[in-house]
Amino acid sequence: QKPPKPGSDSLPTLTRLGLTACGTMRCRSSSLTSLVLTASLAFIVLDRSCGFTPASSGLRIFPSQRTAKLPSQLSAIGIKVGIAGAGAVAFGSAARLVENSHDPMIWSPSGAGTNELISGSPLTATGAIQSTLHPRIATTPKQLAEENDVILLALPANGHIAVMNALTPYIRPGQTIIISSHSSLGALYLGQLLAERNVEGVPIVAWGTTAITARRPLGCEVQVCTVRTQVDICTVPASASKDGIDLCKSLFGDVFRQRDGLLAISLSNLNAQNHLAIALCNMSRMERGEAWSQGLNITPNIGRFMEALDDERLAIAAAVGVQVRTVREHFSLSFHTPIASVYEMNQEMVKLGNDVNGPATADNRYVTEDVPFGLTLIVELGRMVGRPAILHEAGIRIVSALYGREFEKENELLRALDLSSQSIQDIVDASESGVLLGKQNR
Repeated sequence: QKPPKPGSDSLPTLTRLGLTACGTMRCRSSSLTSLVLTASLAFIVLDRSCGFTPASSGLRIFPSQRTAKLPSQLSAIGIKVGIAGAGAVAFGSAARLVENSHDPMIWSPSGAGTNELISGSPLTATGAIQSTLHPRIATTPKQLAEENDVILLALPANGHIAVMNALTPYIRPGQTIIISSHSSLGALYLGQLLAERNVEGVPIVAWGTTAITARRPLGCEVQVCTVRTQVDICTVPASASKDGIDLCKSLFGDVFRQRDGLLAISLSNLNAQNHLAIALCNMSRMERGEAWSQGLNITPNIGRFMEALDDERLAIAAAVGVQVRTVREHFSLSFHTPIASVYEMNQEMVKLGNDVNGPATADNRYVTEDVPFGLTLIVELGRMVGRPAILHEAGIRIVSALYGREFEKENELLRALDLSSQSIQDIVDASESGVLLGKQNR
């Protein structure tokens, strides 16, 4: 077939060859140990300069690029990644994938987030990533799962359980699922769903935070604020850890740091505690819809509040026996500033131009996502190990009073996992195996 016209494909360097994968064939040569073609995943490496990737309508060849290792032990360039979510992080992740020569597909669970993309508008990224792309679009969870080899969950934590329930019936052995970012031991809930279907061989990769930070100002535009230089990661089961981190490096770059299990990842996500301090101390700005600088308004007192919240989290992590980064390390690695006080680091971010506006509405993820799905797990773990997170718990109660809601009861993931039936050792073991056993199974 003729090569596609410029701009007709989200990966302009590829050429469609119209080959169809069927059956299994093996051969040997000086540059290729084995060649495996299957209906679900087909790769050919003809020499050191080109390789094929799977496609539903044919194979794709990418000239002048070296191959990257996948968990399946096959070689590939242009991995097909299905992104569940259509917000700023999802759009920014798609731009990052295309920048690294991969092939994203976006699914909006509500259906509203991709309307303009479906109508033909391009996705435009600005800021730390500048590109214009036309990602593939899925209209159902079935299509997203069936047409991709990796699934990336890139949506708010309060949408995780519904999306996991929607995708699980279509997940197949050999796929990899990435949760960006992991919250409330959600990987254990997803693992339970797969176990109930007797689906094995599906590693679940949990990120402590997102690979990029982004804002979505209008329609199909995304402003990528920063590309993180370090992201904590773990894979369950732990035996798949090397494959998991290798895959993520191939997709998003060499920024991933291995952590020991899901508990370490859960306790490494600092967004909830940081956003609590920002939201509580700027509530009137959010309610009035003001345009205000977030970093600039992290004053010395707010900075100390964030550091005190961090001390509680670090004490819980030490009691559990996992190592996690500090809030100062977080700001340094995420926003490229030298380590100092939280206040000083945020002022340096402002000088470097890395500041963003804070939320302009009280109905924002800093509260409605991070309080129930971030803070509640910290509080629960603190109770279990005898290290009460007093400030975290007070924050939940104060925000609940402000909003007239009971945020601690809004975490469906923790309620489904029923941590009250577990010991802390059960959770430590599950964070390595990916299997959480209740009292009835012990």
